Amino acid sequence: MTLLDRYIFKGVLFTCAAAVGLLSCMFVLVSGLRDMLGYILAGQIAWGVVIKLLLLLLPATMPFVLPPGILTGVLLTLGRLSADSEITAMRSAGVSLARIARPVFFLAALGAVAAFYVNFEAMPYGRVEYERELADALRTNALGLIVPKTFVRDFHNVVLYAGDKQGDLLHDIWVWKLDNEKRATVLIRAPSGYVTYNEENNTIEARLMQARVESRDEARPEDFSRIVDGSFGVFPVAFPLENAFGHDHVLRRKLQWMTLAELGAEHDRLAAEKVPPPQARDHARAVMKVQMVVSDKTNTALAVLSFALMAVPLGIKVSRRETSANLGVAGLLVLGYYFFTVMIGWLDRHPEYRPDLLLWLPNLIFLSIGLWLFNRLDRR
Repeated sequence: MTLLDRYIFKGVLFTCAAAVGLLSCMFVLVSGLRDMLGYILAGQIAWGVVIKLLLLLLPATMPFVLPPGILTGVLLTLGRLSADSEITAMRSAGVSLARIARPVFFLAALGAVAAFYVNFEAMPYGRVEYERELADALRTNALGLIVPKTFVRDFHNVVLYAGDKQGDLLHDIWVWKLDNEKRATVLIRAPSGYVTYNEENNTIEARLMQARVESRDEARPEDFSRIVDGSFGVFPVAFPLENAFGHDHVLRRKLQWMTLAELGAEHDRLAAEKVPPPQARDHARAVMKVQMVVSDKTNTALAVLSFALMAVPLGIKVSRRETSANLGVAGLLVLGYYFFTVMIGWLDRHPEYRPDLLLWLPNLIFLSIGLWLFNRLDRR
């Protein structure tokens, strides 16, 4: 690598790293705090655990930040070199545009390889571990789900309210058991009660003192004339935590969180299934979803190359020192790419249109435009 290559490579590398790092921090904070803010405020998760969870979320942001990060870094670096007339000096010395762009494309190739690994290996692992670590952290302080003067809706078809909480002792307790239509079928009231966490059953178990229970007709719970009252000295209630914490086998079923090997195995399993004709369309859609995930992850990695190819002529052509112009161009390109990708994703209900192949279209368009701009600028 010559002195010129190192100069351009370092400039693009540092700018791209800064752009990717900034975007990653923004995505991680927004996504992580959205999931954990309530638990943090309730004191259920220690800050050390929060930092660990945010680090596990970091690979999940890479598919979204690597392509725009590369695009932004190349635009800013080459825009600065062009504004300082360094590109003009290189061209005057007989250095071709392809020679100037060589270190940029080398860096983009490395980024594409890294993005491919992250999309199919690191991101699925990090995302699944994030969900598992979050569930484990909450399980260690399961009673923290119960916040005084708050309606707790984390349980399946059960709502809990406690006016006060002192350790495992609750006061002014209200419990509503709901049907599948979210209508109250049982109302339990108690002045006090004790709660414990049963790790084996993954439930919070409560012993309500002097409880009063109102049972309603399950068919017509809104008919208050059919209420049956009862009083109990001690009334046990169990609150299952499946909805609050989830399970590992459920986490692995999300296609976006599967590795390349898992996606291949899932595709083979679905392809080997024999379904009756009435279910053929739904089955084809399930197979198409797997193919779309593979295509989407692959194209996201290749987008690093297509964005870099387009950024080279655009960065040189802008030739203004103001970063706002370069950033504005980058923002419009990123929005256009992802908007096009999202629109194609809406076709997952129509496997006959082959949306898994259409997902390659945004990259092909960007590559074509980038090659056209590159050749046009190189002929000048």
